[in-house]
Amino acid sequence: MCGIVGGIATRDLTPVLLEGLRRLEYRGYDSAGIAALDAAGAVNRARSTGKVAELEQRLARQPLTGQLGIAHTRWATHGKASEQNAHPHCSDRLAIVHNGIIENHHPLRLQLQELGYVFTSETDTEVVAHLLAHHYGRQQNMLSALRCTLAELRGAFALGIIHQDEPDTLYCARMGSPLVIGVGSGEHYIGSDPLALLQVTDRFIYLDEGEHARLTRDDCQIWSKQNQPVQHAVQQYQHAALSMEKGEYQHFMLKEIFEQPAAIADTLDGLLADDHVLTAALGPGAESQLPLIRNIHIVACGTSYHAGMVARYWIEEQTGLPCQVEVASEYRYRQVCVPEGTLLIAISQSGETADTLAALRYAREQQYLGTLAICNVPGSSLVREADWRLLTHAGPEIGVASTKAFTTQLTALLWLTTALAQVRERAPEIIAANVRALRSLPARISDTLELAPAIAELAKQFQAKHHALFLGRGPHYPIAMEGALKLKEISYIHAEAYAAGELKHGPLALVDDDMPVVSVAPSDSLLEKLKSNLQEVRARGGQLINFACERAALDDGEGITHIAMPWVYETVSPILYTIPLQLLSYHVALIKGTDVDKPRNLAKSVTVE
Repeated sequence: MCGIVGGIATRDLTPVLLEGLRRLEYRGYDSAGIAALDAAGAVNRARSTGKVAELEQRLARQPLTGQLGIAHTRWATHGKASEQNAHPHCSDRLAIVHNGIIENHHPLRLQLQELGYVFTSETDTEVVAHLLAHHYGRQQNMLSALRCTLAELRGAFALGIIHQDEPDTLYCARMGSPLVIGVGSGEHYIGSDPLALLQVTDRFIYLDEGEHARLTRDDCQIWSKQNQPVQHAVQQYQHAALSMEKGEYQHFMLKEIFEQPAAIADTLDGLLADDHVLTAALGPGAESQLPLIRNIHIVACGTSYHAGMVARYWIEEQTGLPCQVEVASEYRYRQVCVPEGTLLIAISQSGETADTLAALRYAREQQYLGTLAICNVPGSSLVREADWRLLTHAGPEIGVASTKAFTTQLTALLWLTTALAQVRERAPEIIAANVRALRSLPARISDTLELAPAIAELAKQFQAKHHALFLGRGPHYPIAMEGALKLKEISYIHAEAYAAGELKHGPLALVDDDMPVVSVAPSDSLLEKLKSNLQEVRARGGQLINFACERAALDDGEGITHIAMPWVYETVSPILYTIPLQLLSYHVALIKGTDVDKPRNLAKSVTVE
């Protein structure tokens, strides 16, 4: 997820742009750059690999000033991390910055080369720069050139554009990648995140999908995808939203549970097209290697291991690829058989988990096709050392018990499953259905969070309990495992999870009227099997608590409590059913009086064996 900052003002913007880039460093990047229109009316540019501090040092040696400018932090997708590939990119008298992926960059590049344009980078972004220059040469009107260019682009993108012939104008566009307009006094700004612009304004206009805009110091004009003028209210930013404070919440864990709709939306930013996924987001070389994958090994620890277990169901069902999931601390200490064409996926919230990192390093020494890191920390060791990366943009997670980090991992893994199905030419309707389900997920989770009061009441049943069982089937069995882990982590109740079909093989011996049994019961192909398992529990006096789809039609009766869950597309239901189990563990911990955010004996990041 790259970062964009831009602006037009009556002051030198270079310090503002640099500070904006520093504020976007959390997104991860491998190069940075800035372009500005100087007093003589020429576009000047400075770029560097590495940190923003290195760009700043270059500017100290070779100052660049201007009242109209754009800046960017890049994480390589098309082309390696190099100064040549860093943004901004220029063509003729214009410069652009770009977030996202241009899917049809290759045919456009060939067309532009035939027209005589010379490419100096490997990026898809330079295609946009030359295409804009081409249309401007024909139209001599930047707004018209932008509209013609947007009509030819396919993919997800956010753009910021400056042109020497319009020294008082900043252009921008948004399609599938977020972009906001900052409103100041006699100045306007653009940013891929409001955080970048809070140094200069707290008033923002949030562009909708497909919109483009023309900004001057005193005016802001916005048009729809159909080139119709649109108006947006200016919204004042609520500074507490990105602070490290709990705000209105009693604990960080509760705050982070309620941040999940936004975290999932951020994770999906720039990864989805209309009916397919954008595989280039994995990084340079990934698209050519994905079709060569024949086996998948997933390694992780704790909550991340549960995410990997869910992914195994998705991957094997939707792609036909064999997938094995292992605890990283075991994987690294046995002689692993690595079939030809094996991809290793390492999942870690922090990217510094010692066992997971060691497994990745082991894999790099073996005959793996490649390694992929799924992680929440862009600059972590895991991300730096893997061949490819898929970031989960959950933001800071302060509570030791993982919540939004887990659901964003699941989201990333379902996206990856869809990408693998896509390159293996599986049924396009399945891929399109996954994309629709992923898009709808933040809203469905928001609906589920409304169950919090009912779950808080339910938690009272656990006040005097010391043990609990969690049951699930199929991909919801790992979700039951995650629910049990959360309960034991923060309430110190002994909790275990089982595949519901295993009840007869031992766990039924534990069931009595003092044993709460929590089930995850979506309306899926295994529901009828699960109903039979639940009857076995009731026949032995167990207290049943069912998180069940509103369409599941489970039996009512004494000792049975139902929490009705909204219906959701079956593939994403494991993500949705995680939410009530998080809320249950939180409210039980409140009743037990434990330290919710800092449970005893546990650490947020396990950096030793």
